[in-house]
Amino acid sequence: MSIADTDTPAEPLPAEFQTDRAFLGHPRGLGFLAGMEGWVGFSYYGMQSLLVLYMTSYLLTPGHIEHIAGFGAFKALLETLYGPLSGRALGSAITGLYGGLAFATPLLGGLIADRLLGRTRSIVLGACLMTLGHFLLAFDVSFVAALLCLVTGTGLAGVLKAQVGGLYAPGDVRRAEAFQIYSLAVQVAVIAAPIVCGYLGEKVAWHWGFGAAGIGMSIGLAVYLSGLRWMPPDPVIKRQGHVERPKMTGHEWRTVGVLVLLVPILAVAFIGNNEIFNGYLLWGAANFQLKVGGQIMPVSWLISLDAIVSTVTTLAVVFFWRWWGTRWREPDEIVKVGAFTFIAAVAPLVLALASIQAAGGHKVGLAWGLSFHIVNDIGFAGMYPVGMALFSRAAPPAVGATVLSCFTFCVALSNFLVGYLAGLLDKMSGFSFWGMHAVLIALAGVLLLVCSQVFKRTLAPTTEAER
Repeated sequence: MSIADTDTPAEPLPAEFQTDRAFLGHPRGLGFLAGMEGWVGFSYYGMQSLLVLYMTSYLLTPGHIEHIAGFGAFKALLETLYGPLSGRALGSAITGLYGGLAFATPLLGGLIADRLLGRTRSIVLGACLMTLGHFLLAFDVSFVAALLCLVTGTGLAGVLKAQVGGLYAPGDVRRAEAFQIYSLAVQVAVIAAPIVCGYLGEKVAWHWGFGAAGIGMSIGLAVYLSGLRWMPPDPVIKRQGHVERPKMTGHEWRTVGVLVLLVPILAVAFIGNNEIFNGYLLWGAANFQLKVGGQIMPVSWLISLDAIVSTVTTLAVVFFWRWWGTRWREPDEIVKVGAFTFIAAVAPLVLALASIQAAGGHKVGLAWGLSFHIVNDIGFAGMYPVGMALFSRAAPPAVGATVLSCFTFCVALSNFLVGYLAGLLDKMSGFSFWGMHAVLIALAGVLLLVCSQVFKRTLAPTTEAER
């Protein structure tokens, strides 16, 4: 069914849909939201592609680090999490912390939007804070304040996804297609942002790259404000007396326990992919032959390459399971995730082999990088979406949103871990560094496959009432 089809669903609409139904299913509403999210993604990934390179090459060097307001207290906080830090390890820790908080704070942003500000005001405030944060990065003194604005703004702007769902009444089949279009806007942004911001940051001046991210965020805010009339109204929660929450059965409690136990395992499984914004850029800048056509390519462009490859591999994995399903019974989600984790573990091995060739200061060809991205993106495409589907399917209705948020926390926890691991790059050879990642990811794959068998028995209903 086309997004442009605006037939009203047959079932009765909830109260928040009764007052103004003009926005329901209208393509303009989706267009404005997708446009806003595309520019949010442009600003986020543009800044993220530069952050660790900017800090290790410029900001955290003598003559600059002394000028950062509040950096002493900020560093002390980091060292309580990661231990003593200096040089590239300090930059990697900050990058890991920022990436982790960017995925964790939308949980808090959702609560603020639902209980205090409403979705529209939360998104506008978040966009303003993100814009301010990008422009504050133009000054050494305001670096810590900039990160605080960016993290807070990202958490509030994360409510955008809820507004996409609000465009459609319950049961409207266009919802799934809308989220696909919405996600496509993000994918385009991930490809474009490192090309634009990376070139400006690495080739012109770091602050030009961050400034481009800020301009992109400003455009996104303007797009959103211009489409306010097509935005769904904030849902109104009416409290009329005590609402009895459904009680969870023993089977449901065991299910929640199992899913929570999977969080740290999945966080380890994701480290190879999340390292792309951290240690991979540092290693690539030092070891890849980046001279193309007589010009030195910005190393941040490798993130755009990864986005292009991941688009293709995601489609390939979808078609693979469709093909598999026509011939054999598809395995459970956790088995799928475990199997593709082993594929993801091969990706760091590619870089470990490249490190052998790079020993002695030799540069390695970008074919090694392309091979890494292809293998890693195949693995991640088989882990992340399927893992989200597992949490969504298995979560008990009484705590469905909370449990699904735990899956998002897997990525946050993985970024925190990568912040520590990338700091070991100066202490280990490239072969040992990437080999360590391969071993950790493979270990996560083993645990997932073991859990698939153990949990199958653990989660089986034990009483007739639970069946």
